[in-house]
Amino acid sequence: MAGMLNIGVSGLNAAQAQLNTTSHNITNAGTTGYHRQTVGQAAREPLFTGAGFFGQGTNVTSVTRSYDQFLEAQVMQADNRRSQYSAYSSQIGQINNLLADSTTGLSPSLAEFFAGVQEVASNPTSVAARQSLISNGQALASRFQSLDTRLQEIRQGVEGNLVQTVESINTYANAIAEMNQRIVVAQAGGAGTPANDLLDQRDQLLAELNKLVQISVVPETDGGKANGGVSVFIGSGQPLVLRGTVSEFEVIPSATDPQRGAISMKAPGGNTIEIAESLLTGGELGGLLEFRRDSLDRAQNELGLIALGIVETFNAQHQLGVDLEGKLGNLFFNPPSIGVQPLGTGVTVGLDDVSQLRASDYEVIGESGGFRVKRLSDGDVQPPLTASAASGALSIDGMTIDGSSLAAGQSVLVQPTRNAARDISVAITDPRKVAAGGPVSVNLPLTNQGTAKASEIDVRSVGNVPGAQPSFAPFALSFDGANLALPTTGGYTIQRLQYQASSGEWLPVGGPATSSTAFDPSGDAAGVRFRVVEPGGYEFDVRISGAPQVGDRFDFAPTVAGASDNRNAVALGALQTKKVLLADANGRPTATFQTSYAQTVSTVGNKTREVQVNESAQEALLTQATTARDSMSGVNLDEEAANLVRYQLAYQASARVMTVAQRLFDELISIGR
Repeated sequence: MAGMLNIGVSGLNAAQAQLNTTSHNITNAGTTGYHRQTVGQAAREPLFTGAGFFGQGTNVTSVTRSYDQFLEAQVMQADNRRSQYSAYSSQIGQINNLLADSTTGLSPSLAEFFAGVQEVASNPTSVAARQSLISNGQALASRFQSLDTRLQEIRQGVEGNLVQTVESINTYANAIAEMNQRIVVAQAGGAGTPANDLLDQRDQLLAELNKLVQISVVPETDGGKANGGVSVFIGSGQPLVLRGTVSEFEVIPSATDPQRGAISMKAPGGNTIEIAESLLTGGELGGLLEFRRDSLDRAQNELGLIALGIVETFNAQHQLGVDLEGKLGNLFFNPPSIGVQPLGTGVTVGLDDVSQLRASDYEVIGESGGFRVKRLSDGDVQPPLTASAASGALSIDGMTIDGSSLAAGQSVLVQPTRNAARDISVAITDPRKVAAGGPVSVNLPLTNQGTAKASEIDVRSVGNVPGAQPSFAPFALSFDGANLALPTTGGYTIQRLQYQASSGEWLPVGGPATSSTAFDPSGDAAGVRFRVVEPGGYEFDVRISGAPQVGDRFDFAPTVAGASDNRNAVALGALQTKKVLLADANGRPTATFQTSYAQTVSTVGNKTREVQVNESAQEALLTQATTARDSMSGVNLDEEAANLVRYQLAYQASARVMTVAQRLFDELISIGR
């Protein structure tokens, strides 16, 4: 009877364990990160008799959770990428809405500014039209500034999010380290039995940490046997949690750009190590860093490139004209300065050709005996590492950089376009100072007998400082029947030009420039362009057409003050559609201001769509991976309800066995009486 009673007790205990575990599953069905638990049973060692082996009941051998490492890894990976794209999408969407908006974007202000230029070209002596141009220029500068301000606000938001994300990473790391200790102690006290609920809690902490940054989890071992703890690594193997030790991460000013936050690791020994952004991938942190590096920096630099392009090209053309007082034009826009950080290193940067400039930051790195310049947008290094370092001024991307003052290992950051949109402003306040006219005028004497005309004077350089009166001496270009001749003394030269379609420029042909050049009225009457240089430094192109007679001449002189001259205003207006930016490998500009801005808007829009599509794809993958995992480890309430009934019946049956054993025992007692 005792054997039967013990068997019933073992069944009762097993059923009770099953009922407790099933109840635990049901009550935690809605708990995030919970894995369904099951009770393991095994038959006790049987008792041998002469008739054979008789069973002795059952034992509860384990309580395990339904856990599949492969499925969990799939969920973690999908969730990590989803968090990365979500963080990227929420940020780049702001830039896309800003730049593409028809009212807040740059296009309307750009069109209004050049409409003002065209108005001055139509009425060059109108002070009202000139004042309108200045107002439109101020509105354009204000639009650049407002766009840059908004981009800077987005940048500040990203920097703040980086700090919050790193603080959250540290919080989760400390919680995981603490949970490690609890699990190790619990499993050591339980003879190595898994602490299921604690493991679930730690896995949930790891899942939350995984949303912030990509992690690698390695089980800890003691003597080759797992002890329940885990080590967590990020980046290229930087330890975040190593057994019970936590490495704190923090955001510090970058060594190359103090305005930019960099992620650093504070090791237990107190050393602080800055971690390269490229090593921190995945999760919200990776998305924020990638957005800042690939989209925000690029958008701000490209906007600054357009601003700098307008300033440089408009100023250069404006200084080739004369104002209402007959003086050479001054700067229309105040030129932004090129950023060099840190200051005081002796590194000098000069802008030579804005068409060659790229929307990128540059790092100047000192070496023994020289320096190199690294373009940060694509990593290109000049001079190449296979060549000797530069020891003097280096020409790169339309700039001249001299970093010879740097010591070996020292570096500075050069940002030629980053702050241009912020710093652009109009320099002119007096409408009479708008240089709408050309400094060189031509007059055909009444004594000319032929039909020749001089037109389309395109001034290339002037010999006086801005704001001064054009002071070159008047001179004549005369025709002797076969040649157009300038004065033979003083250094006057003339040269025939030919249009080169590949470069879009008028280039000299026919040998070196001299004081005279051939002109055949029978073949050149349709018009030929010539380049004239006078000894005072004035250089201009002029078109001669028609059929001159012997002795005919063209008299060139400075433009008189107050003349109704719109030639420079027309040239300024032509900048709207002229390709002046983003020169190709042959040095020919490929983009106008508007097409350059459109390219920026298109790039941001395409990237926004790409990130949104990737986010949606990762959400679908996460749903699939979660469904696969939950089908194995999730709690099915219908199944648990059925189990509850089944184990209840098992409990009742075991109790019935004990009841039968009791009755049999009572019968034996009564027989003995």
